[in-house]
Amino acid sequence: MPTGLALTRRALLLGAVATPVLAARPPAGLIEPHMRLARAAEPRVALTLDACDGHVDTRILDLLVSERIAATVFVSGLWLRENPAAFRALLDHPDLFEIGDHGAHHEAAIDRPWREWGVHAAGSAAGITAEVTGGAALLQAAGAPRPAWFRGAAALYTRSGMTQVLGMGYRIAGFSLNGDAGASLDATETARRIAAARDGDVIIAHINQPKRPAGAGVAEGVRALQTRGLRFVRLSAPGVDVIPA
Repeated sequence: MPTGLALTRRALLLGAVATPVLAARPPAGLIEPHMRLARAAEPRVALTLDACDGHVDTRILDLLVSERIAATVFVSGLWLRENPAAFRALLDHPDLFEIGDHGAHHEAAIDRPWREWGVHAAGSAAGITAEVTGGAALLQAAGAPRPAWFRGAAALYTRSGMTQVLGMGYRIAGFSLNGDAGASLDATETARRIAAARDGDVIIAHINQPKRPAGAGVAEGVRALQTRGLRFVRLSAPGVDVIPA
């Protein structure tokens, strides 16, 4: 299995349109991969933002552009269809934004029937193939390069599903710090979590819920890290090594 994956488990709240529900641990038989950045000469973090469906949170996007803060944005086909201008803004700043594959239909890379928190599983090996390759094809058709990283809906996988995605030539994006709990937290708690990030953390948050207070907290937390002097890097940036958390 490539570096950058640890088959550990942790609570995750989803950023889908439906109100997310806290899971004390992933459902039986499912895996939540965790990862961190390897140590470097200067402290740094990776901000990863999921664009599941819904709309763009300009509180976050505008800050990243104006302050030139790098991020890896995982875009689903659903979000791409509804936000072409925002997607173009990502493409217009390739030095800031790496675009990852979040699936054609925002389905989990789980090769058996499963549904939770309003998210469906791809349901089979063929379904996973369609979700991953379909998402990548939509991104490329809209002008993005072929994505190097994939993150499925819910960030949960079966072991066989992970093996399949890796075999297709994609790296699976885990995380080490859950910043906004699926955009379900208030601004204060979200900011506190993100501001507490340490050197090497891979942060997961959401950029698709502009009406929720969490987005303001994401922006505030990112500003706090910037003030602390942490450098923001994309997952595939030169010199960035990802290791299991």
